Amino acid sequence: MGQAGGGFGRRGMVAGAAGLVASLLVSGDATGAAGAGPDGGGEQGHGRRHGRGDGKPPRGRVRAEEFRGMWVATVTNRDWPSRPGLSAADQRAELTALLDRAVERRLNTVILQVRPTADALWPSPYEPWAQCLTGVQGKDPGWDPLGTAVTEAHRRGLLLHAWFNPYRVATHADPARLAADHPARRNPDWVVTYGGKLYYDPGLPQVRRFVQDAMLDAVRRYDIDAVHFDDYFYPYPVAGEAFDDDAAYEAHGGGFPDRAAWRRDNIDLLIRETAQRVKAVKPDVAFGVSPFGIWRNATTDPLGSDTRGLQTYDALHADTRKWVKQAWIDYVVPQLYWHIGFGAADYATLVPWWSDVVRGTGVHLYVGEALYRAGDPAAPAAWQDPAELSRHLALAAGHDGVLGHAFFGARDVVADRIGAMARVVADHYPTPVRPPGW
Repeated sequence: MGQAGGGFGRRGMVAGAAGLVASLLVSGDATGAAGAGPDGGGEQGHGRRHGRGDGKPPRGRVRAEEFRGMWVATVTNRDWPSRPGLSAADQRAELTALLDRAVERRLNTVILQVRPTADALWPSPYEPWAQCLTGVQGKDPGWDPLGTAVTEAHRRGLLLHAWFNPYRVATHADPARLAADHPARRNPDWVVTYGGKLYYDPGLPQVRRFVQDAMLDAVRRYDIDAVHFDDYFYPYPVAGEAFDDDAAYEAHGGGFPDRAAWRRDNIDLLIRETAQRVKAVKPDVAFGVSPFGIWRNATTDPLGSDTRGLQTYDALHADTRKWVKQAWIDYVVPQLYWHIGFGAADYATLVPWWSDVVRGTGVHLYVGEALYRAGDPAAPAAWQDPAELSRHLALAAGHDGVLGHAFFGARDVVADRIGAMARVVADHYPTPVRPPGW
């Protein structure tokens, strides 16, 4: 872990050819964001413009190796399956159609959400079958989605990154709606209700161990190429509510200056221990995180970015910069879900900031791109321009630390509402390439 090149070097595959549920709360002059999935909000504000042009890369900047990823969200059936209760044959057909579309778009990696709400898209001995498959949590769908996804992705020359959400238990607040044998029902002291949802308490060591065990089962069983975490650690703040971890803090918070420092340590332990355990099981499996795009604002911390948004260090207790600097992770995919020129969180500001963070660490930087915003009538004017995303890639090509991009999400890659993805492919993906280091 953390070796030169970001700890990769597993496959010599040539590519045959991404919410992330992130609510961005921007402080200051705008409230913006970018919820890529069912919990998201809307971005406001425009600001100055940077890097305008046709979106094509500078001459000679086409890379021989490049990460080209697509997230496939299963929570609330966001990307796949299209609805719960489809037959096994129909679910499989939809999945392979998404893989085929990734190949057509000259992508090389699919990031499949396999543990959306403390349930599983494989026959797990730890957790029930995922509700998104049959509509009934715990009901056997009659096939093995993760096993099939790995086989079919590799058959097409695609890497398969298994995407896990560590602590979310349910997008509702009723434990009685969980499967009867759900670990959260067997261990109610593990669960915190917050913002109308259920979460495992990250402050309990037994919870941290359990979620690692549950995820590592998939690493042992399947030939996955990476373990992938999204941006949810402690939950996004809900106005007027406190996350009730008093008992855990009383039991385990001694020796820390305050609760925030203890919470950050809990998430640090999750990341460091998961990395170590993944490498102990399969050293060639990568470990990556796709965090919210702002670590801290420079007005709070001189090491932060020139932004005015929610700070993942303070709000989610996720010290994402530290994980990169310590090389606990192999790759980072910050969700830079804002347009070029957005005043509170400018894409053109955050790309160089993250490129500087990874410099000299061996950690790969891939940029998370908000394809789902392109053509969204609720998004600002910049997102109505089919060339906006192409300009993102052209801008990022000027920073050597950026080794590729991931697009949220799969249904938007398929629908391509205003042709933004087609423009990216035409301008930047003339031929298939393999991911960096594979």
